[in-house]
Amino acid sequence: MNLFSQSREDNDKNQPLAYRMRPRNLDQFFGQEDIVGEGKLLRRAIEADRLQSLIFYGPPGTGKTSLAQIIALQTEAEFIKINAVTSGVKDLRRVIKKANNNRDLYDQKTILFIDEIHRFNKSQQDALLPAVEQGIVVMIGATTENPYFEVNSPLLSRSRVFRLKKLSNDDIFFILKSAISDKVRGLGDYELMIKEENLKFIAELADGDARVALNTLELAVLTTSPDSNGKIKINRLIIEDSMQKKIINYDRQGDNHYDIVSAFIKSMRGSDADAALFWLARMIEAGEDPSFIARRVVIHAAEDVGLADPFALVIAESAAKAVQHIGFPEGRIPLAEAVLYICQAPKSNSVIKAIDSALNYIRNNSLGEVPVHLRDAHYQGASKLGHGKGYQYPHDFADNYIPQQYLPEENKDAKFYEPGQLGREKKLADRLDHLREKYTNYHGDQDGG
Repeated sequence: MNLFSQSREDNDKNQPLAYRMRPRNLDQFFGQEDIVGEGKLLRRAIEADRLQSLIFYGPPGTGKTSLAQIIALQTEAEFIKINAVTSGVKDLRRVIKKANNNRDLYDQKTILFIDEIHRFNKSQQDALLPAVEQGIVVMIGATTENPYFEVNSPLLSRSRVFRLKKLSNDDIFFILKSAISDKVRGLGDYELMIKEENLKFIAELADGDARVALNTLELAVLTTSPDSNGKIKINRLIIEDSMQKKIINYDRQGDNHYDIVSAFIKSMRGSDADAALFWLARMIEAGEDPSFIARRVVIHAAEDVGLADPFALVIAESAAKAVQHIGFPEGRIPLAEAVLYICQAPKSNSVIKAIDSALNYIRNNSLGEVPVHLRDAHYQGASKLGHGKGYQYPHDFADNYIPQQYLPEENKDAKFYEPGQLGREKKLADRLDHLREKYTNYHGDQDGG
């Protein structure tokens, strides 16, 4: 636990550049115009020092902690920062006690900033709730996870959630420019030569994370020796070496994970092979469990291609087994093959509609008994009960088909499967229509029609 206030640490060149360059006011804050632009609610609340409990939610490096620091510098309240990873219920109780004293003795508000609030368990969140509810503290939580999944409903209902978006490349470019020119907190003391196109390259690689961009720039500068004229020249190769690889924003447990999986599935459903490969590659590069990806592909083959091309399920299942057998990185190839096949296959959702229709019927209707002629007749005494009597064996008839009733009498008119009209299912539909016509005629005869 520590007080979070402006200090000489911001100017300490031993601190990382990303830490030193945190904005001190809203005019220095890049991005998030939707929530801190002129006239926006959050900006008005900060400037008026009229804050209620807040939760800042967004990807890493988008300004959650920076907004908290700006609030710390502009508020007259005592500002206390804790990290949910290292703080427990005892720490919360100490903060609340101090906040009570501030309010009772000095008529001063206390703002409690909780970094990674999603790490708090239920008991910790419950311990915090009364203080938030009674206004003893104004809570500001920061999280990369969807708070509607991770934060208790009572705490959410007493907080205003602001979602911070991934910074644009232009936002990060201007942040880098500021760092280069700033002689107090930034790199302005260095004789630095870097083309704007290379600053934009860093911004692109950073993928919306200002912290990654600033750390990359700083590492490039500190590890590059000046030339004979004292100039530090930063080129594309140095940037790539300093970045090592693009940081993929992807959390297997968070909503970003489900958003990407959703985009992947919808791209296959929409027959967009390039988009499906994009999302597949993003999951692979981020280290997603290959078996999870394979399961989604298998499910999709049955759900969205189905009987329009039954071979899609065979390919998907084969890809899943191949991934299990050979692992990664080679497993990416059969996975991609299955994804590309599915994208090009005709689509039908008749299978999932049929089974869900049947399940809904079962749950909401009175269900008759198994017709006597369909009952098991193999055990001793079954024939005395009449089981199996009247059953007609389809293989004894032309086309291996004979109309007879397979549903209970009270459910005999139920229909669940409506075949699609694409691919192989069109042929299946024609045969089904033929069989249903025979069955309808059979019923007419049975009813005396």
